Amino acid sequence: MNKNNIIIEKSRWPLIETHCHLDYYDFENIKEIIKQSNAMGVEKLITIAVSPDNQKKVVEIANENDFVYCSQGIHPHEAKKWDKKCLDTIINNINEQKVVAIGEIGLDYHYDHSPHDIQRKVFEEQIDLAIQYDMPIIIHTREAEDDTKTILNNFLSSIKNNIEFHCYSSNMELAEFALDNKMFFGFNGITSFKSAENVRDILRIIPLDKILLETDAPYLAPIPFRGKENFPYYLPIIAKTIQAILNIPEQQLLQQIYINSMNFFNLH
Repeated sequence: MNKNNIIIEKSRWPLIETHCHLDYYDFENIKEIIKQSNAMGVEKLITIAVSPDNQKKVVEIANENDFVYCSQGIHPHEAKKWDKKCLDTIINNINEQKVVAIGEIGLDYHYDHSPHDIQRKVFEEQIDLAIQYDMPIIIHTREAEDDTKTILNNFLSSIKNNIEFHCYSSNMELAEFALDNKMFFGFNGITSFKSAENVRDILRIIPLDKILLETDAPYLAPIPFRGKENFPYYLPIIAKTIQAILNIPEQQLLQQIYINSMNFFNLH
């Protein structure tokens, strides 16, 4: 049960929340959110860094909670804030046991919060970091497909770890590029939106061993909560939505996605 009085069915198989932002919630609510998520079958959560202000915070949250891991990285919206201090902070944190990826990094030309040339430069520098420390990469891309492909092509021969396109909502061409290079795809509540048939079309062509589940909480709440605050414990709704779209047995889907998540983040 939740504050909207809608009953959410607990997942019958363990889930991993691969992308949320726990530091966006009030501090006193974080432990309760994690507790509720565990109760709904969400076994582990990855809380994602996005700005110079929250690199240390996500590490603290992960270290304080047994079921939580985190990333390090600067979102393209925040690229204009990139400097040596930010780089040094990430490098200092990257060897923390609970840090499992570089992300979310990439390009976003929709809002132009940071100049495109700076976004590209910061994206490249963070890919270099991921290569240097052999870390998985979580990519955010929006309306920047061509530049995203160009930059990744320049690094593909050096990247030895996993790459994921989080919150996939880009075009089929980028999806085919990602598939050709054995990349992963994160799907969330957008799959339930009536206007997102393009996302569902792409989901249908992705091999099961390349799918990850996420909420991107507190954003992008799935139907029936669309437009309201999202939570990691809504992940079973997204799992059910994807299972219905793909029309395959729930156990087959969720057991494979669990394996995908463990392997992508090198979890044990």
